[in-house]
Amino acid sequence: MFGFLGNRSGSLVEVDIGSSSVKLVALANSGKGFALEAYAIVTFSPNAVVDGNIQDVVEVGEAIEKAVKVAGGKLSSAVTAVPASAVITKIIEMSNAFTELELEDQIKVEADQFIPYPLDEVALDFEVKGAAKSNAKLNEILLVACRKTDVEQREDAVSAAGLSSEIVDVDTFAIERAINIILSDVEDSNVLTGIVDIGASTLTLNVFKGTENIYTREQAFGGNDLTNLISQQYGMNVEEVEQSLRLGELSPEIHDSAVLPFRNTVAQQVSRALQFFYSSGAHGELSALYLSGGTSCIEGLAAQLEEELGLQTQIANPFASMSVNSRVNSERLKRDAQSLVKAAGLALRGLEG
Repeated sequence: MFGFLGNRSGSLVEVDIGSSSVKLVALANSGKGFALEAYAIVTFSPNAVVDGNIQDVVEVGEAIEKAVKVAGGKLSSAVTAVPASAVITKIIEMSNAFTELELEDQIKVEADQFIPYPLDEVALDFEVKGAAKSNAKLNEILLVACRKTDVEQREDAVSAAGLSSEIVDVDTFAIERAINIILSDVEDSNVLTGIVDIGASTLTLNVFKGTENIYTREQAFGGNDLTNLISQQYGMNVEEVEQSLRLGELSPEIHDSAVLPFRNTVAQQVSRALQFFYSSGAHGELSALYLSGGTSCIEGLAAQLEEELGLQTQIANPFASMSVNSRVNSERLKRDAQSLVKAAGLALRGLEG
């Protein structure tokens, strides 16, 4: 039951399985921090992953295998993640007098009280965060649980690509790690920063106080709407549309008739997400907003949001302070960096001791 999040074992590559593509990132420790060794993005059909659930393990496995080849690495182990929507997390307090084995038994008892599934169907793990503020004799413990099928789907897809699945993480934790890199120059721990991940099917707002995640909200909206619209109206296949969007190679006609109206819709959705945040409690105002995810590559989106929201807005780049292997195409990386935020966070997990 325990060990859902796994332990580091040797060299790992990150595999972020999204709703329309696989993103692979390989990082290494360098003398002054981290270095990007390689990355790859490989798309798959819209029905391969639906609502975070892998429907076609073989196709996703083939995409992972292709990504490994594109990255040019000889890799054998991987770290991947389950979506936050499939995970239950809870902070509990327990006596610091428990031994590790005793703590595991107590965790099972505690988990059985709030997890709405039989424990034999659940992948469960925990992490001792440190002494509780309420009582020095208690430890704060982060409890993480999800259905085993969600973990096994990802392990099966990784195995289908010929890799072993060393770690299954949670995508929210991966984003937190990446934010620690992106916000490394933020000295005030009370500063509020938002990061909006706009993927193929979901838009997720995470708000950080310093580098601590204090708010997360996911809504059903993403770039698939634009991709499908262009595909249907202009007779392009989905893969062709996605590549043209990433490279900025759509015709002026398509840009004016489809992309610009959709950009306005994205801005409305981001504004809506921020309204929910501000209405959730007395958090204060955001100091800056970062955009991540494939849909955030739409030209002019950051500038439009900054103007409409009156909030400093920029594209997230987790590799800005890293050295980059000379074999990585630097111009392509500039276009793809915002799509690799979660991937970079998972790769950082692979480097943890």
